[in-house]
Amino acid sequence: MKKLHIVILILIAVSIAVLISFTGDLTTFETIASARQKSGKIVTIIAHIDKARPIELRSCEGSNYLSFHISDTLGNTAKVVYHFENPTIWKRLNASP
Repeated sequence: MKKLHIVILILIAVSIAVLISFTGDLTTFETIASARQKSGKIVTIIAHIDKARPIELRSCEGSNYLSFHISDTLGNTAKVVYHFENPTIWKRLNASP
């Protein structure tokens, strides 16, 4: 084999390895209805925050609680409860439009 053929085969092998490594990181976006069918799994939902409904924040020592409602383009709604450190989006939630 010529050196050029060997280099091309190595480049193809590296390209395949890179593509395979990215398949584990691919994220699929779900609607609220399809996310409900995947109970116990982590999903990414495309939705907007329903500011007409209450946003509740309780931040006590050792306890964080943030809840709000979201709705998707199909009209489905869901309540989101977040128990971790307040996300940076919280500042935007309180900002006026």
